[in-house]
Amino acid sequence: MIEPTNFIEQFINEDIESGKVSSDSIQTRFPPEPNGYLHIGHAKSLCLNFGVKEKYNGKCNLFLDDTNPSKEKAEYEDAIKKDIEWLGFSYDAVTHASDYYEKIYEFAEKEIELGNAFVCDMTPEEISKNRGTLTEPGKESPFRNRSVEENLKLFREMRAGKYPDGSKCLRAKIDMASPNINMRDPVIYRILRETHYRTGDKWCIYPMYDFAHPICDYMQGVTHSLCTLEFEDHRPLYDWVGITLGFKPKPRQIEFARLNVTNLVMSKRYLKKLVEDGSVDGWDDPRMPTLTGLRARGVPAEALKDFCGRIGISKANSEVQISYFEACVREYLNIHAERAMAVLKPLKVRITNYPEDKTEEVDFDVNPNEEEKRTRKILFSKTIYIDADDFSLAPPPKYFRLKKDGYVRLKSAYIIKCDDIVFDDDGNVKELLCSYVPESRSGNDTSGIKVKGVIQWVSDKTAVDVEIRKYGYLLNDEEYAGQDFSERMNKNSVTVFSGKVEPYVMENKDERPYQFIRTGYFKRLKVKGKEILSEIVSLKDNFNK
Repeated sequence: MIEPTNFIEQFINEDIESGKVSSDSIQTRFPPEPNGYLHIGHAKSLCLNFGVKEKYNGKCNLFLDDTNPSKEKAEYEDAIKKDIEWLGFSYDAVTHASDYYEKIYEFAEKEIELGNAFVCDMTPEEISKNRGTLTEPGKESPFRNRSVEENLKLFREMRAGKYPDGSKCLRAKIDMASPNINMRDPVIYRILRETHYRTGDKWCIYPMYDFAHPICDYMQGVTHSLCTLEFEDHRPLYDWVGITLGFKPKPRQIEFARLNVTNLVMSKRYLKKLVEDGSVDGWDDPRMPTLTGLRARGVPAEALKDFCGRIGISKANSEVQISYFEACVREYLNIHAERAMAVLKPLKVRITNYPEDKTEEVDFDVNPNEEEKRTRKILFSKTIYIDADDFSLAPPPKYFRLKKDGYVRLKSAYIIKCDDIVFDDDGNVKELLCSYVPESRSGNDTSGIKVKGVIQWVSDKTAVDVEIRKYGYLLNDEEYAGQDFSERMNKNSVTVFSGKVEPYVMENKDERPYQFIRTGYFKRLKVKGKEILSEIVSLKDNFNK
């Protein structure tokens, strides 16, 4: 027997031991609705469903719940498939609720024939009004006791398009006094004249998700239907459909807590609004928590899967700090990202005692975490640029970067000393006049000078001008929890720098990540046709391990 690592696997093992399912038949499905792009919350469900497949040597389908044609598009389905491919998961089949429309319709007629469903002429507003409350039972529809023959006739006329939208629906006949409001004669079919992105105008009636869900699971051979906690109250209806229709074996629905992360918009509806009103540059905006946005930002798929694995599977809803996610990303990139040098706020440094016409190449470590050391050449010259944040006119105590009359080491090059400062007409620092210590070259330092500060730099001979962006998150932090998204929006979620970077970064046409020394992790990104450098995550780790 497979050793379980969470309560869902315990349930699966119990079903195998009891003989409800065989050990070689375990099957799950990942069931998104194609009404938007997947976000980070879906990654947890992906890892869970495909993880069960891998652990039990079973199957997992990509099941697209396309029962609401007014909001669904082929674009979203294509994006979902691309996201799954990016995460490295392999589904056994692609199925749709619409693949089973005819069979779902036949099962609906069977429910009518069994006396378990009726056609109701009440409006949606009337149905809602008569549903009752948590403490009061609902009122039965005046159409509840129609004969089987009349219900079949009306339902078939609904399919034939005889009635306008909203004028009739098919409802399950269960119990209007049930303590679970979902069991109070729920609607299982409605009239809706919307063109479906797969079936066109073939259908003018569509099944509700709660009716289609158990049927589609059964038709696919799903043994365990893994859902988030909001479907827990719907499980009795899921079971009712399977029992009344005689499904053997009947799939088992198991609920788990969804993933919530601070600072991230975890509502597909609101994400869609941000795209449509132009608050972001599309679903793949690096600020978006969509999988396509995280991919564009440069988040490695392996880091995202590691994050989902670390937070685990639980039965209680909770919220994970965004800093924990960042820590997982940072940990992966620290091992795998090449190092490079860039300055976000360029400050010119002229090395006065360095020969005017001299240049030389210094060896730069590609990645100190690699077992086999690799270096590449970086050009050093008389005039370089450092980051303005690495110089201070009024340094605080224990300041180890550059200051007047202070020493600092240029990464992989020499120790320099700031001798003088050139100001512009407004009193801002325009240029630093420094001297270098010839005997202090990295790897061969005989100067005897000890410095604690090491800073990045780029040569004026090779530096490439580039726009560098740092992206914040769309929502302000967890202190604002409970407020509407519109009240928590971060108005300053993008910071743009006119920086300089060594040419190596821009010469590589792939999307590899780089660690800019003492700055953060970045990657190349094309925004509206413009090549920029985009921050993946900062070097600073705010997560309290």
